[in-house]
Amino acid sequence: MADLALLDFPLRDCQLIEASAGTGKTYTIAALYVRLVLGHGVARPLLPSEILVVTFTEAATAELTDRIRRRLSDAAQVFAGVNSAQDAFLQQLLACYPPGQWPHCAELL
Repeated sequence: MADLALLDFPLRDCQLIEASAGTGKTYTIAALYVRLVLGHGVARPLLPSEILVVTFTEAATAELTDRIRRRLSDAAQVFAGVNSAQDAFLQQLLACYPPGQWPHCAELL
């Protein structure tokens, strides 16, 4: 099975990500969520109210919600220049945008 290319994964129609425990599903979902909010690979940026993420239990929902919020905040700080990108995904995502667009990206996030 191939690794998921986070910046190339299609964000249209309905997509299913299935994986075993401990394989980075939450990390992947949060990264794809950041792309949707930025409009990276979609027709326009989406608001959180336009994005549906489904999981199975209330505890898993709470954890996923918290991780997505933290990921949005981390990405916003990177685009705002407050923090440097600490992982490859944020480094690559930042490189997808010219520096002049970074403040707008931070605002979206």
